[in-house]
Amino acid sequence: MFALMQSTRAQSLHLFIDPPTGLKAVVVIHSEQLGPAMGGCRYLPYADDESAMTDAIHLAQGMSYKAALAGLPMGGGKAVIVRNPHVENRAALFEAFGRFVDTLQGRFITAVDSGTSTLDMDCIAQSTPHVTSTTASGDPSPHAALGVFAGIRATSMARLGSDNLEGLRVAVQGLGNVGYALAEQLHAAGAELLVSDLDPGKVRLAVEQFNAQPVAHEALVSTPCDIFAPCGVGPVLNGQSVMQLRCAAVAGSANNQLTTLQVADQLESRGILYAPDYVINAGGLIYVALTHRGEAVGTITAHLARIPTRLTEVFAHAQAEKRSPARVAQMLAERLLYG
Repeated sequence: MFALMQSTRAQSLHLFIDPPTGLKAVVVIHSEQLGPAMGGCRYLPYADDESAMTDAIHLAQGMSYKAALAGLPMGGGKAVIVRNPHVENRAALFEAFGRFVDTLQGRFITAVDSGTSTLDMDCIAQSTPHVTSTTASGDPSPHAALGVFAGIRATSMARLGSDNLEGLRVAVQGLGNVGYALAEQLHAAGAELLVSDLDPGKVRLAVEQFNAQPVAHEALVSTPCDIFAPCGVGPVLNGQSVMQLRCAAVAGSANNQLTTLQVADQLESRGILYAPDYVINAGGLIYVALTHRGEAVGTITAHLARIPTRLTEVFAHAQAEKRSPARVAQMLAERLLYG
C-alpha cells in the first residue's frame, strides 16, 4: 500500500472501525496543495480490505486532478465505506462515519458518491460540518450530468466536426443518477440511445421514456455507436475491451475509466478520441465544492461552462503533440499541483 501511495503521490491514508455499527471506513487525502481535500463517500461491497484501500487511493488521485483542472481551490480525497450484506442501523453507521471525518479537522470534506444519498449525508452532518450534498445543499448528480453532456458535445465537435447530437448514436453504460440524467439530456438533444445497466428496471424506464435501445451489459462495449459513454463504477477500458470498441470517441461520467495509461495509448492508436474522465465529469465536484463555500449560483454556472472549454484545450494539446488526451490531462494537472 505504501508503494501505491508513493506512485500516486497520495499524502495520507486513514482507517476507522466502529464495532457497534459495523463501520469499516477508509479516507485517503491525496493532496492539500490547492486547498482542503474533497471527495465523495463511496458505499459499496469490496472483495477484500486491500481492494477498498486501492480504490480509495486511485479515486483520490483523480479528485486532485479534477479539482486542479477545474480551477477549484480544493485538494483531492476519497472516502470508502465497506458495505456489509446486513446493516442494522444505516443512520447510525453514517453518523459514526461523520465522527471519523470530524477527527480530520476540516482537512477532508466528504459528499455523496456511488452507493450513498443525500439522506446519508444528512446523517454524517449530525457529527461534522465537513460534509456537503445534504438534502439542504442538493444532489450534485444533475450538475455532473450537465457537465458530461457539454463535454460530449465538445468531444463530438473535436472528433466528428459538429456538436449537433441529433441522430448521433450514443451508448450509455450505466444508468445511475448521473447516467440516467445524462441519457435524458441526450434524448432531448435528439441522440439515438443504446443503454445498459445491471438493473433491468432502469433499462426498462430508459426504453419507455427515451425510446432507448436496450443492449446486454457485456455486449454494449462492442456495439457500433458514435460515442461510448461509460457511466458506471470502476475501470471499463482495458487492453481487451478497447479492442472491442466500435466507436469514434469515448466520453462518459465514470471515474477511473482506464486501467492504465497504456490503454489510452491504445485508444489513440485506434483513432478513438478519449475525453479524460476527470475533465469531463468535474460538474459534480464543481457543484459540491462551490456550494460548500457558499458561492452564488452564477459562479457555479460559470465554472460548469468551463468544462467543454478545458476539454477542447486538452484535445488541441493532444493533437499538436500527437499524444493521448489522457496523458496531456495528467501532465496539465500535475503541473498545477506540483509545478
